[in-house]
Amino acid sequence: MSKTRILTGITTTGTPHLGNYVGAIRPAIAASRDANVESFYFLADYHALVKCDDPARVQRSTLEIAASWLAAGLDPEKVYFYRQSDIPEIPELTWLLTCVTAKGLLNRAHAYKAATDANRAVGEDADAGVTAGLYMYPVLMAADILIFNANKVPVGRDQVQHIEMARDIGQRFNHIYGCEYFALPAAAIEESVATLPGTDGRKMSKSYDNAIPLWLPEKELRKAILGIVTNSQAPGEPKNPDESNIFAIYQAFANVNETAAMRKAFADGIGWGDAKQKVFERVNAELAPMREKYDALIAKPGHIEEALQAGAKKARELARPFVARLREAVGLRDLRIKPQSIAPIGFDTAKVGKPALQPVVFRDAGAFAFKVVDAKKTVLAEKGGFADPKAAMAAAREAMAGLVNA
Repeated sequence: MSKTRILTGITTTGTPHLGNYVGAIRPAIAASRDANVESFYFLADYHALVKCDDPARVQRSTLEIAASWLAAGLDPEKVYFYRQSDIPEIPELTWLLTCVTAKGLLNRAHAYKAATDANRAVGEDADAGVTAGLYMYPVLMAADILIFNANKVPVGRDQVQHIEMARDIGQRFNHIYGCEYFALPAAAIEESVATLPGTDGRKMSKSYDNAIPLWLPEKELRKAILGIVTNSQAPGEPKNPDESNIFAIYQAFANVNETAAMRKAFADGIGWGDAKQKVFERVNAELAPMREKYDALIAKPGHIEEALQAGAKKARELARPFVARLREAVGLRDLRIKPQSIAPIGFDTAKVGKPALQPVVFRDAGAFAFKVVDAKKTVLAEKGGFADPKAAMAAAREAMAGLVNA
């Protein structure tokens, strides 16, 4: 049975906070241990350049985010863990996809529309301050996903449009070049994953300046938790846990029995100070061992760099042959290959004896196989058992040459 490919990107523009850990890092690492899943985790440093022009911040954020994932238990030997900018096939694919992406599709992207609407609201030119990077952001995201033919992409509801756009772009490429090169990804919205409130009760976010950094030293973590805003209910007065930021944070870290005990404590009128102390103790109990690993990793950035380079090498073993196949598809070819194997643009294949041919390389029972199809998707030749996609493609070309010259 083939594994489901799940891909997650993390933009390198800030320091991870408790909400990132509960909502993304922890559930993703748990999912990576599923034997039926092939997991891809990447540091989206190209995406960071759209939002941030501070080089030191991008570099520091890359270090902190990579260290956070590794400290939290991600095993780079069992997943694909890489930095986006270490995969040159991604920007190359971005250009191939750009050339089939409708401008109208990009005009409808939420981030672009929000920027232009904000400009119009203050009487500015609609595109004032809008970079081409912001406008093309969805195509780069599509390349991130499609280059590894990810089946599922965990996202929040505000990101679903990007996955839909990746599907549209991939489908358009498949249609133009007459083959199912790209699997069409699906957005995976995990309703059960906790959304953590921040210190002011709103969703924890750097944008709201209400986040609690993930790796604060113990004393500072306690101080941050004690500073969470609560209502004026006094000790002894029953409190509603379902309306409490304190309870929501505690529940995100506690097990079922601990959560039930805290719910009872709220009903019995626990004081806010005591409740916050319990939250600190529970959160710190989970983070303390990982904090020690995080501090050790941050102190030796060379180890993180080595892990990312190894991850990039492994990821490129998939990306290189796939992009080579896409280059072949669009006509960026070795000139020694006979062009007769592909019908010229505008050539009516129905009027000649030999249809346009197309090689298709795919995984088959742990190995690689090829098939040669005509314009109507009729299979004219096929063979399996190849050790790698390059060997399968070479055999496919040989088969195509034999068919053309027959």
